[in-house]
Amino acid sequence: MAKNIDIYRINNSFRRFSILLCMLTGLFLAGCTSASENTLQPPAQTAAEAATEAATAAAATEAAEAAAAIAETFDFEKRTVLLNSGYEMPIIGLGTWTLSDDQAENSVYHALKSGMRLIDTARYYGNETGVGRGLQKAIDEGLVTREDVFITSKIFGGSYETAGGIIDDALKDLNVDYIDLMLIHQPGADDEGVYHAMEDAVKDGRLRSIGISNYYTAEQVDTVLSFAEITPAVIQNENHLFYQNTELQEYVRQYGIVIESWYPFGGRGHTSEHFGNEVIRELAEKYGKSPTQIILRWHLQAGFIAIPGSSNPEHIAENYDIFGFELTDGEMQRIRELDQQARYENW
Repeated sequence: MAKNIDIYRINNSFRRFSILLCMLTGLFLAGCTSASENTLQPPAQTAAEAATEAATAAAATEAAEAAAAIAETFDFEKRTVLLNSGYEMPIIGLGTWTLSDDQAENSVYHALKSGMRLIDTARYYGNETGVGRGLQKAIDEGLVTREDVFITSKIFGGSYETAGGIIDDALKDLNVDYIDLMLIHQPGADDEGVYHAMEDAVKDGRLRSIGISNYYTAEQVDTVLSFAEITPAVIQNENHLFYQNTELQEYVRQYGIVIESWYPFGGRGHTSEHFGNEVIRELAEKYGKSPTQIILRWHLQAGFIAIPGSSNPEHIAENYDIFGFELTDGEMQRIRELDQQARYENW
């Protein structure tokens, strides 16, 4: 009996040894295979890299969806966008900030002659009289009719009682019977009263569409919406390569509000940063266009109305010559990646 037990112990020990030997051999072979694979294949993607790729893919998807939404509203054949007020607004035009009356007259005339149909001014600019003269000159020469041209002006905050008179003064200086779009220039005193005065002017035909300018957050927009009877049609803001503020653009889309860009090139003192950007220069060379034309084309395809300012007739014509080419989705993404959420002004 003892002999049988010893034999059993020997056999059992041998089996354990065999199993252990097989396990060690398997681990050794697996290690060799893993080492071999590591030498032939790139290292596995890290969690951070995977998250970055996923975020990039999500951003590209959102951009594609935004582009589809823009395509539904921006008509590149007519070069207009349909506002929530029911009126069509040109998507490229002339800004007149810093222009004197004489300069504004000349610039407006040449803008209309080049094909532009959107003119932007403001009471604060002090050049509405010049804008009106330029418009009348183009009408007198048969270049346009009043109905062909979309005029935007702006008023500062004040009060309900004073705003109506300010609108009348703008109509008189511009020498027109109605203004296509009036904006509150920036948040100020009694915005609610001023906005209601603009709403009254819409009801009696002095204004056709209304909106706001220099409102940059959803909270600011919500404040206006809380008292507005007529939803703003346009928000005019600082928007450029390095400040794209797509969050606001996406938020207001639900209300049919369109974003318009002043300073599309970054404004005076900053244009070189935009025109000299490596991506912009590369695309300009590819399409045989100037950096200004690439930037303006990006604005439109990104869903921003653009109003570059200029007193140079050649530059004005160049700014309008942006409809003979189209940036690809990949090129639009490259420009989106330039965004730094960096504003130049604090208005």
